[in-house]
Amino acid sequence: MDTNNTSRKEFLAAMLLTGLAATGCSDKKNPFENIDEKPQATGEKVKLLSVDGEVIEVDRAFLKPVPEMPHISNSEERKGIAGKKFVMVIDLSRCKNLRKCQNACNHMHHIHSDLNWLKVYPMKEDAHTAPYWQPTTCMHCDEPPCVKVCPVDATFKRQDGIVLIDSDRCIGCRFCMAACPYSTRVFNWEKPDIPQDIADQPYSCETSIPQKKGTVGKCDFCPDMARKGELPHCVSACPNGTFFFGDMNEDSVTNGAETFRFTDLIRDKAGYRLMDDLGTKPSVYYLPPVNRNFPFEKGLENEKS
Repeated sequence: MDTNNTSRKEFLAAMLLTGLAATGCSDKKNPFENIDEKPQATGEKVKLLSVDGEVIEVDRAFLKPVPEMPHISNSEERKGIAGKKFVMVIDLSRCKNLRKCQNACNHMHHIHSDLNWLKVYPMKEDAHTAPYWQPTTCMHCDEPPCVKVCPVDATFKRQDGIVLIDSDRCIGCRFCMAACPYSTRVFNWEKPDIPQDIADQPYSCETSIPQKKGTVGKCDFCPDMARKGELPHCVSACPNGTFFFGDMNEDSVTNGAETFRFTDLIRDKAGYRLMDDLGTKPSVYYLPPVNRNFPFEKGLENEKS
């Protein structure tokens, strides 16, 4: 019998008992107590999508909080999310000009109300056709002319299809604004009025904050939300489900309440892209304003002069 090993085991056992006794006598909670304690059910049910694709309900008490996503590097922001090809569909029959989308975008990106990244235009093809409202964002083109003219690589296209601006590189030449056929970019002529804690943050291409005087800003498709598996702010803010967002590679788009196959939706609803003949290949598609949910006149109260 190995007496050395026996003595060693007895010594370790004695040390463990001493440690447990000391823990029990201290004011701190014994870490071995209630190790199998389970959370108490609240009765509040939350719907989740299971790994099998089925909708299930669980009590909120059993959900574990999602930790904050770590800050990613500028090179990772410029690269994008692997395997994704983001796309947006806007159903013009659902828009009532409430501008909830615009307000949410301005609020989350700390944009001045005069520099809207998302604009809602009253549209009418000619004197004898029906008017409608058209929300307009950056088109995140597959062939973006803005990227081609930027002399400092401040405007760039990611592998997931999103076109972003790096304000740390932007020199304010506005070549990109002149090149964009959709006029969706704005220029920060004045220092943005943002909280000091936001102003002190290092600039992030994915959040587009903090905005800087003398640089260009635009819709960014909220890639920071996409990394967390959440929808862009304009999509989640619209009460009428006007905006759909998703992944073309997965052939799926959703407004949070409804989910469709992207190809089926575009085919069955006669989807189209703005100025498609220019060859910019936009990632934003529109569904025509047929069978509209609201009369055009009811949206006029929100129209600005």
